[in-house]
Amino acid sequence: MSNFDSNPFADPTDASPFQDPSVTEATANSHGGLEEYNPFEATNKQAAPGSMTTPVIPPPVKPQSQPAVMAPTSELPPAYTQSAAQPAVTEGQAELQRRQEELERKAAELQRREQQMRNAQYNIRENNWPPLPKWFPLQPCFYQDFAVDIPLEFQRTVKLGYYLWIAYEVLLLLNVFIAIAYLCAGGGSGAGLCFGLSILFLVLHSPFSFLCWYRSVYKAFRSDSSFNFFLFFFVFFFQFIVTVIQAVGIDQFGTVGWINGIEMMGLPHVSQKAVAGCMLIVAALFTTLAVLDIIYLQKVHALYRGTGASFQKAQQEFARGVVTNPGVQTATRDAAASAVSGASASMFSSGGNRM
Repeated sequence: MSNFDSNPFADPTDASPFQDPSVTEATANSHGGLEEYNPFEATNKQAAPGSMTTPVIPPPVKPQSQPAVMAPTSELPPAYTQSAAQPAVTEGQAELQRRQEELERKAAELQRREQQMRNAQYNIRENNWPPLPKWFPLQPCFYQDFAVDIPLEFQRTVKLGYYLWIAYEVLLLLNVFIAIAYLCAGGGSGAGLCFGLSILFLVLHSPFSFLCWYRSVYKAFRSDSSFNFFLFFFVFFFQFIVTVIQAVGIDQFGTVGWINGIEMMGLPHVSQKAVAGCMLIVAALFTTLAVLDIIYLQKVHALYRGTGASFQKAQQEFARGVVTNPGVQTATRDAAASAVSGASASMFSSGGNRM
């Protein structure tokens, strides 16, 4: 036995751990020493009879770890606070969304207008004003479509003129009903004249105002016509003066207003005072319309100056319109033919007399 077979630190009375019988026997039975000993070979080969097998020591089993469980805490998370940069981002996104919707709306409107203009080239446009039902004996006489005929920047102005014309007609209809009440309440000798003229003014004003100043401003912005601009300015200024007179309330002009309303207020009966109150309301509405007239006139004039229209251009348009008018051309041809035939007849008659 070598000197390394004993444990120098162990107690001499105790058995040395290196003197374990199984280890000693394993080393003794090995033929090639510790260098050729394979401890795993004992599990695959059956030991020789009469020899001791080396026990296989299983690897140590690790204890199974428990899954980690988060314990609930009593502290609440901090409250959410919006930073200063977030509102700016939100407002910017809303502004971009609004602009995108506006651009899409304008693109759809332009596409619709182009489609209408393409249809107009094939004479598909049909009159749509006044909007009358199919069974009515009269049919629409005009074509009106703001999105097709009027440029986008002038559509609001033309629509305001259309609404102003409708307000005139509604007020004139209201004036007829109040004139009836004025007549029934015993308004004097002028009440009957006021009632009759109110009906006449309603019947005449509706078509003439539509043709003379509303259609003029519609066609002026539709085709940038200086002639129609001048026609609108002349007729609409005249209507402004008439509206002021109507607000005054003179029986001979067929409207109830300030003068006959105040006179009616002086009558003793309560019913007469109620009618007088209604007359003063109509007078206030006529006054409001007169103010709106002058505002609308100034607005159209400002746009007219920005379109580059002029009086010389209006004269040229008028002359060109007169020359190209079919009725004028027919009348001119008839006049020229009659003049030529008259001259020929006179020449023949003078030649026969000489002979």
